[in-house]
Amino acid sequence: MKRWIPLLLITLALASGCIVPPTATPAVSTATPAPLPTDTPVPTPELPKTLVVCLAEEPQTLYPYGGNSRSMWAVLEALYDGPFDTRQYAVQPVILEKMPALSDGDARIEAVKVKAGDPVVDTAGNLVALAAGVQVLPAGCSSPECAVTWDGTSPLQMERLSVTFRLKAGIQWSDGAPLTAEDSVFSFQIAADPATPTAKGLIDRTLSYTALDERTVEWVGVPGFVERNYPAYFFLPLPKHAWGTLSAAQILQDEQIRRAPLGWGAYTVQEWTAGDHITLKKNPLYFRAAEGLPAFDTLVFRFSGNPPDSALMALVAGECDIVEPNPDFLPLLEELINTQNNGRLQLLLAQGPEWEHVAFGIRPASYDDGYDPAAGDRPDFFGDVRTRQAFALCANRESIVKQVFFNRVDVPRGYLAPDHPAYQKDALPEYPYDPAKGSALLDEVGWKDTDGDPNTPRVAQGVSGVPDGTPLKVELLTTQAELRRQTAQTLQQSWRACGIETNIVQLPPGELFAPGPDGALFGRRFDLAMFYWQTSQRNACALYTSGQIPAAANQWLGVNAGGFSSAEYDAACLNSLRAHATPEEDLQALQNAEKVFAGQLPVLPLYFQLKIAIARPDLCGFSLDPTARSFLWNLEDFHLGEDCQP
Repeated sequence: MKRWIPLLLITLALASGCIVPPTATPAVSTATPAPLPTDTPVPTPELPKTLVVCLAEEPQTLYPYGGNSRSMWAVLEALYDGPFDTRQYAVQPVILEKMPALSDGDARIEAVKVKAGDPVVDTAGNLVALAAGVQVLPAGCSSPECAVTWDGTSPLQMERLSVTFRLKAGIQWSDGAPLTAEDSVFSFQIAADPATPTAKGLIDRTLSYTALDERTVEWVGVPGFVERNYPAYFFLPLPKHAWGTLSAAQILQDEQIRRAPLGWGAYTVQEWTAGDHITLKKNPLYFRAAEGLPAFDTLVFRFSGNPPDSALMALVAGECDIVEPNPDFLPLLEELINTQNNGRLQLLLAQGPEWEHVAFGIRPASYDDGYDPAAGDRPDFFGDVRTRQAFALCANRESIVKQVFFNRVDVPRGYLAPDHPAYQKDALPEYPYDPAKGSALLDEVGWKDTDGDPNTPRVAQGVSGVPDGTPLKVELLTTQAELRRQTAQTLQQSWRACGIETNIVQLPPGELFAPGPDGALFGRRFDLAMFYWQTSQRNACALYTSGQIPAAANQWLGVNAGGFSSAEYDAACLNSLRAHATPEEDLQALQNAEKVFAGQLPVLPLYFQLKIAIARPDLCGFSLDPTARSFLWNLEDFHLGEDCQP
């Protein structure tokens, strides 16, 4: 069995010499003594450069398919450069020659015949076996309007996406073996193995993944699955030459792989002292070594714990050069700003793409067999979009952004962050804090202030689907985090001014996010729920499609917890996910989907999450990109200097 072995064995050779005395001569010397030789200055050797990164937590493993923690990916950025970097929402190939594109022919959509029993993706995005009654998009159709329900016998063609990737030449594993297309295919096979704890949604939608030659791999999707997320279709290479004799289960448990996996990046693992640190050394076989990269000879990851004040002290004291982004820095934000102004640290801030929001319980699970308030169903508070818009107008989100975030984040109008290339501020409806306008909208819907007392809730008088006399009293669920408590109280106070009574309930995360049918959120058993989504940069709209409503029919696996359903939105979102011929068409489709979202308001966006990182003031190259896989996405470019700009 071939195992990974240390890459470099150092042999020290000690050399010695002897001095032979000169032969004496009979001549009598009368010359003056020769002067002593002048000492030749010996240059002081340059000390090895070390970069210390402080992490809040120690990773449990460094095997890419064995975990998914922030600390794990921080270390793996040093071992694996790429395969892609994401920079300001743009995906850049690192170990590949280029990004595939329909216009270049390395991404292709073709019409293929399908028959009963073939795996296909239906109009709801579900992977199914083709059978009579299944609704699909036939070839040439890109929206639900032209979908067909197959009769089980008629000839049918659907679209199938194929994508080809080509590796750059000359990339090596840190043991000297070449990195090949077979390594990526091996990774796909390991990811597909039931013993590997990875999501199988993409695996199941993959018809084939094959190496065409030493450096070329081709992904082919099942018919109907034509999403343009090309980077997801390339599997991070794993060293088949070193791990190929092991099963997926053995790889998962192998201690050498868990603690010092082979990579192709800027560094290799030298040692791991449990509970304290991991030390990495510069990789001499790194494919960018000829550029003088990386600048640091040694990279140390210290496990410093989570307290933000101790991390700040460690940085100022010189014990850390970088401290990973930590949401617990938020209470110290004002202090961090002052410390940066004094020149003692470098403060980096970025917002999104994660965003906090309040989900409206538009359609609770109890409505699935028909809505009947007389039988105990919760009143239909949020079925009318005007009520959702009124809640937005009555929510003082601006106060939250100002008081908690010092105006360093934006109040979202949709789900795309302000620096996203598809963001369209002026084209999206705005709901600024305006309790008078919100109250008027509630009155228009039929929620009346019958006693003129703002401290009592409005009551229903002619609200569609709501029994008259029902008070506008709702429950807001969230977690026990302090920031969420503060945010919930601000919402409670501002909604009260509009005649909305809110009861705040803070639950442990395990209880709030428990699966359906019993879980509060994914069992669709709530009025309002506040949490955040770590959304994909490309398919955020998919969170709110009808096919994502968790229900008994899909084993409660959907994420559209509010039960929002709109044919117009589904069509716009589906079109935004598809591969289009040009980037301009992709952009337009993204914008159209978000425009429908902002108008129908299935949730109330509150704020984009603020990422806060700190570093020594003379560290150059550190750029906190919220769309990147890790805050160390470009660590090979880090170096020391004066007047560094992030």
